[in-house]
Amino acid sequence: MTLPDNNKNPQNLSTLKMTRTPHLDQGCVEAKRAEIKAHFINGYETYEDLFKCLADDSCFYAQPEPLRHPLIFYYAHTAVFFVNKLKVAKIIDNSIDESIESMMAIGVDEMSWDDLNEANYDWPEVTAVQAYRDQVKALVLSLIDTLPLTLPMQWEDPFWIIMMGTEHERIHLETSAVLIRQLDITQVRNRPSWPRHQSDHDVVVNRLLPVPAGTVVQGKQWPGKTYGWDNEYGHQQSEVSGFKASQYLVSNHEFKQFVDDGGYQDQKWWTEEGWLWREYQQASHPIFWLKRQDQWYYRSMTEELPMPWSWPVDVNYLEAKAFCNWLAARNGKAIRLPTEAEWYRLYDHTMTEHYPNWSQTPGNIDLTYAASSVPVDRFTFGEQGFGDVIGNVWQWTESAIDGFDGFKVHPAYDDFSVPTFDGQHNLIKGGSWASTGNEVLKSARYAFRRHFFQHAGFRYVESEQTVDQTFNTYETDELISQYLEFHYGKTYFSVPNFPKACIEALIPHVDPQMNGKALDLGCAVGRSAFELARYYDHVDALDFSTRFIRNAINLVEHGEVKYLIPTEGEITELKSFQLADLDLGDKIHNIDFAQGDACNLKEKYDDYDLIFAGNLIDRLYQPKQFLLSIQERIKPGGYLVLTSPYTWLEEFTEKHNWLGGLKVNGENVTTLDALKTLLKPSFDMVAMPMDVPFVIRETARKHQHTIAQLTIWKKHR
Repeated sequence: MTLPDNNKNPQNLSTLKMTRTPHLDQGCVEAKRAEIKAHFINGYETYEDLFKCLADDSCFYAQPEPLRHPLIFYYAHTAVFFVNKLKVAKIIDNSIDESIESMMAIGVDEMSWDDLNEANYDWPEVTAVQAYRDQVKALVLSLIDTLPLTLPMQWEDPFWIIMMGTEHERIHLETSAVLIRQLDITQVRNRPSWPRHQSDHDVVVNRLLPVPAGTVVQGKQWPGKTYGWDNEYGHQQSEVSGFKASQYLVSNHEFKQFVDDGGYQDQKWWTEEGWLWREYQQASHPIFWLKRQDQWYYRSMTEELPMPWSWPVDVNYLEAKAFCNWLAARNGKAIRLPTEAEWYRLYDHTMTEHYPNWSQTPGNIDLTYAASSVPVDRFTFGEQGFGDVIGNVWQWTESAIDGFDGFKVHPAYDDFSVPTFDGQHNLIKGGSWASTGNEVLKSARYAFRRHFFQHAGFRYVESEQTVDQTFNTYETDELISQYLEFHYGKTYFSVPNFPKACIEALIPHVDPQMNGKALDLGCAVGRSAFELARYYDHVDALDFSTRFIRNAINLVEHGEVKYLIPTEGEITELKSFQLADLDLGDKIHNIDFAQGDACNLKEKYDDYDLIFAGNLIDRLYQPKQFLLSIQERIKPGGYLVLTSPYTWLEEFTEKHNWLGGLKVNGENVTTLDALKTLLKPSFDMVAMPMDVPFVIRETARKHQHTIAQLTIWKKHR
C-alpha cells in the first residue's frame, strides 16, 4: 500500500547531504582542516534546519517530554557546549553570554521515570538564542582556521574539542528529532528537507537465522582513525557462542500480536521495573501508535498517518523485554534481546564495508534515504539477508554499558560516560535513520535509561547463553576517587574527617526546633548530607556533577563504594567503604540526591531550616548572585552555613565576581568582609568564625593541607 503523500516531495530522499565523519589519523593538514570545517558547518546548519519543523516560535517552549527540558534549551545547548568545552580546554578565555551559558549547560539524565522536571527558568527569546548560535558559529569557524592541527589527532589536541562539539551536536540532532516527534501534531510542520518514507507493503514473516560462534574484539586504540567518545576506548575480547537472530527488526505488525494478546495488561511478561513504568504511564501500546475509531495510526516526526505495519516498532527497553518474555513463553524457546557482543558478532558476520569508507550507504542511516523508518526488509545484509543490521531504528540490547579495560575519562567531558556506568543504562546499537557522524560507526556506544524513548526498536535472539550483567563495581576516575577517600577514607595527620567535623561544629549553634529540613549544596559524594541526616528530618543534597551524585546514590543503593586511589606512579590501592559504618539506620531514606546548579536552583528547593554550602562559594561563577538569591529559600529563623578556604581562582570565578581577596581603592577586602556586608541586612552571625582544617590525599606521599573558615548565619525573623 502507499501512504498519503502530504509533503509532496517527488523524491523519497532527504535533501540534507550529510558529511561523513572525518578520518583523523592521516592526510594533508590543510585539506583535513577544510574537511573538518565542512563537517562542522554541515552538522550545525542541519541542526538549525531541524528546528524549522516547529510550527512557530511558541513551540520552542513546549515540553513534549516531562523528563526533559523544552526545545529552546536544546537549540541553545549544542552551541553552549562548544563554548564551555573550549573554555575548559583553555582554548578560549571568555564567555559569549554568561546567562545563556549557565542556563543551557546541564541537560537531564533523571534518576527515575517519575522524576518530573519542575525547573523554573526564564527562557530567552528564540531570536536571542539564534544570535548566540551565530556568534558561536563564527567563533568555531575562526578557530578551525587558526588552531594548530597535527595528524594523527590525539584527544589532548585543541582540534579534538572542535570534533567533540561537532559530534555532540549530531547526537542532539537525533534526540531533538525524537522530542519533536513527541510534540502535539499542531506544533509541527512538514519540510521538504525532512521527508518521510512514502510506502508500506505486505508484512514479511520474521524467522530466526543462525549466527556462527566467533571472537569479538571491542575497543578503539590510539591513535584513533575517527573521533570517539571515551567509553569507546580500551579493550574487551569475548568468545561468543553460536546463536539465532531474528532476520528482521520487530515490525509494527509483529508487535501488534503482543498488544492484541493483552501483553500490556499482563504483569507476568514484565520486569519489576517495567511493570512499575507501565502502571505509572498507564501504557497500553507503543508511544508512537495512535488509535482512533478502532483504526491504528502512526506518528512520524511531523505527520500522523495510517499505520505502516511493515515498518519497525519504536519502543523502550522495558517494552522490548516484555515482548521477548511473551514470545519465549509462546514459542517455548530461549528468546531474549541480544547482548552488545552478539550484535558485534552479527555485524562481523554480515558487513563487508565499514563507515566512513563505504561507497554507498547500505541501510536507512545517515539521513540518506528518509526522515523516518522504512519497511524492515527494505535493506538486507549478508548472504542470509538479515534486515537492518544497521539503520532504520536503534536496537536495544541486554547489556548495561560499562567501560572497557583501560577506560579513561576525557578531561574535557567528565560527565559523558561515568554517570551511565550504573547498571541502569542499556546499550543501543546499529543507529537509526537519524544517526550521523560518530553514531554510524561500529564502535559507537550509546546508552539510555531503560524507560527512555529514542528512534529505537529491537530484534530478538534465541540463545541458551546466560547474559552476564556484571559491570565495574569500583570507581577508577582519579578525581572522584580522591573525593571518596576525602569523605569516607582514613584520616591523615590526625586531621578529623572534614564533612563530619563541619556538621558537628555547626550543630551546637542552631536551634533544635529548626531541625526539620536541610539543603546541602555542593555535596560532592555525599558525606555532609549523611551527617546532616542525623539531625534533620529531610535533607536535599545537590551537586553540579552527576558523577559525584551517582557515587552517593550508589552508596545508598548498594551499601558500599569501592574505588582505586593512586599510591605511586601507576600503582594503585583498592579501597572500600560500607554504608553501615555510618550507623544511620533508616535516616538514609531521608536524603534526596540530585544534580543541580547552585546559581540556578529549581523552584522546588525552598523553605529550608538550614542550608549548608561546604567549600562552594569560591567555586561559583556568580557567588554574589548565589548569596543574594539563596536567602529567599531559608525560613525566618533558619540558618545559612558557609565553609570555604577562600581560594579564589579565575578558572572558576572571573575576577570581577570575586567576593574578597581583592584591593578596593587601595584597601584590602577579605571574603569575610564581603560576607558581612552582603548578609548583614537579613542575617546575624551567631558564632565567631571557626577554622576547620582538612587534608586531601593525592598519593601516598603527597597531600593537600588546607584550612577552611566556617561561618554560621541566622536569618532575621
